[in-house]
Amino acid sequence: MRNFATYLIMYCVECAFIHHFLIFIMQVKIINRSKHELPKYETEQSAGLDLRANLDAPITLKPMERCLVPTGLFMALPKGYEAQVRPRSGLAIKKGVTVLNSPGTIDADYRGEVCVVLINLSSEPFVINDGERIAQMIVSRFEQVEWDDVEVLDETERGAGGFGHTGK
Repeated sequence: MRNFATYLIMYCVECAFIHHFLIFIMQVKIINRSKHELPKYETEQSAGLDLRANLDAPITLKPMERCLVPTGLFMALPKGYEAQVRPRSGLAIKKGVTVLNSPGTIDADYRGEVCVVLINLSSEPFVINDGERIAQMIVSRFEQVEWDDVEVLDETERGAGGFGHTGK
């Protein structure tokens, strides 16, 4: 015969199982002034939404040059959320083009156009065309902190070791 604790454990396992497979969809208000479709996930399990350049004319990015690329998108994220603009791995490895301030943070109270700061780290010019996927955007929850100003921190095995301290 099962006791209360057994049923409680079974219930918790069932909840964890269900929670593991639930996907929460958040509604975000967005204005699309671009000539392109809204950002979308390219695969079912993608974390990032692809951002596209919204240009009247192509931009040629010379080696070691940076520029601000407009997307034509304006959005209102819910309080407690941010969007991070990150490089696209294919653009980085194939063309040497990346997001300079990676990750770029879009705060929930920002209402201006979403733009992407790109830099060409290659030795060849790179042309950005209208509609080209230039970066990816991840929306995630964050916590704000309240500082506890102290004189001493607790000790850890690592201590102050950093910048390669744990290995080659």
